[in-house]
Amino acid sequence: MAKAKAKAKAGRVAIQDLMKMVNKKAGRNVAHDLTGENPTSVKEWIPTGSRWLDSIISKGQIAGIPVGKVTEIAGLEATGKSYMAAQIAANAQKTGKMIVYFDSESAIDPSFLEQAGCDLGRLMYIQAASVEFVLETVEELLGATDEQIVFIWDSLALTPSISDVEGDFNPQSSMAVKARILAKGMSKLIIPIADKQATFLVLNQLKTNIPSGPNARIVAMTTPYMTPGGKAMHYSYSLRIWLTGRKAKSAFIEDDKGFRIGSEVKVKLEKSRFGTQGRSCAFRILWGNEVGIRDEESWFDAIKGSSFLTSAGAWYTLKMPDGYEKKFQPSKWTDIVSSDEEFRSKVIQIMDEEIIQKFDKRQGDAKNFYEDPADLTVPVSS
Repeated sequence: MAKAKAKAKAGRVAIQDLMKMVNKKAGRNVAHDLTGENPTSVKEWIPTGSRWLDSIISKGQIAGIPVGKVTEIAGLEATGKSYMAAQIAANAQKTGKMIVYFDSESAIDPSFLEQAGCDLGRLMYIQAASVEFVLETVEELLGATDEQIVFIWDSLALTPSISDVEGDFNPQSSMAVKARILAKGMSKLIIPIADKQATFLVLNQLKTNIPSGPNARIVAMTTPYMTPGGKAMHYSYSLRIWLTGRKAKSAFIEDDKGFRIGSEVKVKLEKSRFGTQGRSCAFRILWGNEVGIRDEESWFDAIKGSSFLTSAGAWYTLKMPDGYEKKFQPSKWTDIVSSDEEFRSKVIQIMDEEIIQKFDKRQGDAKNFYEDPADLTVPVSS
């Protein structure tokens, strides 16, 4: 009996040795000890250009677009998907990342990329000839360099498959072909994207959901929108950001002469693997002479429900526990936030407490974190 126990004990292999065996078989590090660093955790985030949005993406921290993951930004027309992507690209370049921009809409304008802050010398523009071409190119570029790359696909909805290009205009002849290609392609790319700490940002279109069957009306009410690409893409995304327009007013923002210069956008996290699915925010995105998100204008609405902010008529008072107090009118908000550093720091402090910390600690009324934001209060600044 003692000999049998000794033999069993001698036959044991340390888990580290088993990990080495698995990694040798795979040709790379695929086996990890989870008592140390989690290999699947996000180590870096790319700012979106909206602090409010960055505050709701991941529990307990300021986040953004997750590096090493696949993210979808889908929206209705004129909600600023491409302009938001351009600002994300510019923010990624500030940390030394290369941008690869696939364009299927033939609508890219180098001047708007530069206005958003992009360095065109570190941006590769590629015409997205087909879905297969995009996926194969991503795979080849990942294998060709160790440089961190941000892939932007604008847009999945308008990129055809090869069978679409070579076939006729009958949609029945290529039904579900794109979805099957994406299912196979993304299953090949998920791990290489994570290994190379690349980022895949997929722009997509929100389309009206027209369900059928006995529960069609209920489905249409609970799920008013859908996106092209099939179910496989839904599983591939770690984060899905959906952009829609305002309800109470026109979706467009006009200057004092009536010219359209941007859109007011409502944002919902349709999916989040970071514990924040269903959260929402709002911001203005401009695409006239100025390009990008008007971040600071939305901060007022982000803290509007805070006990530190009170109102009396047309005036608001920001009053902090440390004795700091300042009165202002919403029309002067952007000027004050931009010029008064102490006021700005107090606002950011409140945002962090109200949006990040209270949600993380499950404090307050839960529905306030998920409800559809109202139209922005602060007027458009010139």
